[in-house]
Amino acid sequence: MAELSMREALNQALDEELARDDRVVLMGEEIGEYNGAYKVTKGLMDKYGEKRVLDTPITELGFSGLGVGAAAAGLRPVVEWMTLNFSLLALDQVVNNAAKMRHMSGGQLSVPMVFRGPNGPAEYLSSQHSQALQSYYAHVPGLKVVAPSTPYDAKGLLKTSIRDDNPVIFLEGEMMYSWKGEVPEEEYLIPLGQASIRREGKDVSLISYGKPTRMVDKAAQLLAGEGYQPEVIDLRSLRPLDEKTIYTSVRKTHRAVIVEESWPVASFGAYVGYLIGKYCFDDLDAQVEMVASEDVPMPYNHRMELAVQPSVEKIVAAAKRVLYAEDAVYEGRED
Repeated sequence: MAELSMREALNQALDEELARDDRVVLMGEEIGEYNGAYKVTKGLMDKYGEKRVLDTPITELGFSGLGVGAAAAGLRPVVEWMTLNFSLLALDQVVNNAAKMRHMSGGQLSVPMVFRGPNGPAEYLSSQHSQALQSYYAHVPGLKVVAPSTPYDAKGLLKTSIRDDNPVIFLEGEMMYSWKGEVPEEEYLIPLGQASIRREGKDVSLISYGKPTRMVDKAAQLLAGEGYQPEVIDLRSLRPLDEKTIYTSVRKTHRAVIVEESWPVASFGAYVGYLIGKYCFDDLDAQVEMVASEDVPMPYNHRMELAVQPSVEKIVAAAKRVLYAEDAVYEGRED
């Protein structure tokens, strides 16, 4: 096992897939000569040349569409959006072409490609560059949506995504690129739609994905220090979703807290809460809680931007609300 940063693990995945399959091509802004805005593609243009690592103009709609056409023609493009905020400019190509090509062609065409880049808030980027947009893409049939939280998961899931015959939205995080973790030196793949149980417990299910899982881990440690046994579920992919692991956990713990960076209205976390309410209703001993970003544009001021996002303190408080739910109901009736 080697200890790699998230960017190094992603770079290894791209390098290995470029070497394994000459149909794999990379395209995006500054990914070649500049080695990528976050250095994920460092050294790949030098190694594979300009025909396989394409620097593009600042035209998200254009090069995303180029990738869709290339995929339909038989290549396996990996399109880098410098940030998912810029992907909004490419929504028509992603939603109306990439996601629907197989359906519209009656199964004659497939679109084996990956759209990847950092998603969610970072620091001092204000409202237009700090958006968590996973719910946009998880909403669309025909897309797969993946959100790794460790270098190990990032490498294995990216390699699987590149080999998938469907368009995959691969969500990273600007603040995650320097995170380090153990990554096997031999080749491995992680199936899409398979959640990870990061911590086993019996008192409350803490369910998250992507960057917030680190906060969830810390919250679980604090709860454990107070005598509770929280279970931590890392979804890893949103489409396909590992519903079985969610339900098995909630039926064991009887309580659930969902944590994500999205705005709360019509979010993916809200959908997970609906599924838990529908399929685990008789097993629940408390309401399902969700910790999301506040329903406001992201402030620029650092203290304010931290205040509107999920935090360890908010997760612990939500867990205690469901852990103390019976006492809260009883006290309410007394009043």
